[in-house]
Amino acid sequence: MWMAHDAGRFVQASCSSTFRMTTDPKYGRRDFLKDSVLSVAKAAREYSKHSEAVPEKPVPAIRKDWLRPPGAVEEMLFLERCTACSDCVKACPYGSLVLHHENATPVIFPDEIPCYLCDDFPCITACATDALLPVSREAVRMGMAVVNFRLCTAGQGCHACASKCPTDALSMDFDTQRMIVDQDQCVGCGICEQICKTVNDHIAIRVTPERSLTGR
Repeated sequence: MWMAHDAGRFVQASCSSTFRMTTDPKYGRRDFLKDSVLSVAKAAREYSKHSEAVPEKPVPAIRKDWLRPPGAVEEMLFLERCTACSDCVKACPYGSLVLHHENATPVIFPDEIPCYLCDDFPCITACATDALLPVSREAVRMGMAVVNFRLCTAGQGCHACASKCPTDALSMDFDTQRMIVDQDQCVGCGICEQICKTVNDHIAIRVTPERSLTGR
């Protein structure tokens, strides 16, 4: 089925041919049929170009919920020191670290692959510019887990995030039937977020990046 503008071109060409046929004595029926066939072929080619054109894919939204690796210095200083060498990315045994699409610095998307808090932090060992500094597991501060109580199913018996938390920062308050985050214990590894995504229809707990927190 032709597109409207292709059909319009064909009608216009047909009218032009008819006008020539009635005003030009040398323009006969054979010429009219020839021009009509050419007009149809041209319109068909135009339609084919439009129908075969690959539709433009929507540009994905730029995510801002990424975390820096454990041991990362303050953000502005991190950007000064990090050379985007990707050594820390290669050293991560879990593939948790990926390169930021804008500046190729290392980031973590906790809902995809969280930080598993390796005992020896090979990512920190691999950093030669002090963008990542040695830190104990308890002193890691990548962010803070925040529970969306409207989406959380802890009151219905789901305690998966608490059972997998490596720092015991999550616990169930049975009086309020809510999952509670111990801010002193939470290191922002994102394991809870990834677990929640795996077992529930909606992610009810997300990690707010350290750079977005105030007063901590």
